[in-house]
Amino acid sequence: MKRHDNHTSDTKTTTTDAILESISDGVFTVDLEWRITSFNRAAEEITGISRKDAIGRLCSEVFRSNMCQTDCALRKTMKNGKPIIGRSGYIIDEAGNRIPISLSTAVLKNSDGNMVGGAETFRDLSEVETLRHELEARFHVGEIVSRSPLMQRLFEVIPAIAISPSTVLITGETGTGKELMARTIHSLSKHSKGPFIALNCGALPDSLLESELFGYKVGAFTGATKDKAGRFALANGGTLFLDEIGEISPALQVRLLRVLQERSFEPLGATSSVQTDARIIVATNRDLTERTKAGAFREDLYYRINVVRVELPPLRRRKEDIPLLVEQFIAKFNRLHYATVRGISPETLSLLMAHDWPGNVRELENIIERAFVLCPDGSIEIRHLPDELILHGSRSIGPASLQDARFQMEIQTIQTALERNSFNRLATARDLGMHKTTLFRKIKQLGISLPEKDGRSKQ
Repeated sequence: MKRHDNHTSDTKTTTTDAILESISDGVFTVDLEWRITSFNRAAEEITGISRKDAIGRLCSEVFRSNMCQTDCALRKTMKNGKPIIGRSGYIIDEAGNRIPISLSTAVLKNSDGNMVGGAETFRDLSEVETLRHELEARFHVGEIVSRSPLMQRLFEVIPAIAISPSTVLITGETGTGKELMARTIHSLSKHSKGPFIALNCGALPDSLLESELFGYKVGAFTGATKDKAGRFALANGGTLFLDEIGEISPALQVRLLRVLQERSFEPLGATSSVQTDARIIVATNRDLTERTKAGAFREDLYYRINVVRVELPPLRRRKEDIPLLVEQFIAKFNRLHYATVRGISPETLSLLMAHDWPGNVRELENIIERAFVLCPDGSIEIRHLPDELILHGSRSIGPASLQDARFQMEIQTIQTALERNSFNRLATARDLGMHKTTLFRKIKQLGISLPEKDGRSKQ
């Protein structure tokens, strides 16, 4: 009888081993000292490490995961006895490549119910990640992400703008990402191998701004004990980004105009000109047309910098980008803070969608970074947001419910599509992928107002 039990046990073991060898998920087990005791075929293929080299080694030496030191899923399971299912992470394979994975963990127990180790299964998500990146590629230009039709139009022309040598004027409210746009244009241009030099013209008085822009020679003024290169010289062969260009004085406007016209400048105290090959990109949150009419900005300089114009829309006009931006910022701060925040709750996202964002993308980024201080792991909840945003959101949309958020998002989506199609309802319905009668019903239900004269055409 005892021989029969052993035979049954051996049969079960053989069957289990056969199943583990046939599945496409990697499987390994560890003992209580974290040394690998089994390693299936898929684990060998995913990691590039043979079973012979893996067994007996510490699992952290084999996998070199982002979770090994700070957030080991298997360690948590073996500590509290609770399995973890579908945790995302990555491992480093034998060739040094980063492999995205989805993993699950469980406790191993003997016949007496005592824990003898742990087991982990992991799935290679490389193909899934590649597909995801391909699908998202059209929403990315450089580090800028957007699904907004307003931004998509910019995405279409940015490559052409980048390869042009012309001066670029970027306009938009504070916090819309003007410097990020300038860096993106630089990265796609022939000057990308050169430096990107940025200067906020509104942050310095005239005397300092002039020396920062053009540099100076020794003895140019009291305290000038050695030569100093200005930003134009430092940016040679690269890109010079001048933010808040509308704040510079008329005297400096004259000097800047000369540089743009002649591609040369004179450092303070110099007796000869210096040539520059820097690509110039300027930005402002002011209406330069109005400042030109008021005589505060030179008309000839305005026409010189307004060769190619890029206008960044405020976040309140591209609210469909908020979920995408939140995802991007969460990924960014997870890297910077070595955190494991997995996402944001629907209720919290509803408050973000209802906010008007006077500080634009910069304000959203600051709020997500603040949430990381209060929420180093798990999901960002309403309690992690600033009190003023919660109060403002409550006044704007009432209870912070997912239904309210969807209502607001639906209105925003339909209104944006109507504007994009000149209020041609049939074209808008096609754009949104819905039947025209469905669109008409939603417009009525949501209380969306339409102009008396729209873009409807006979079709």
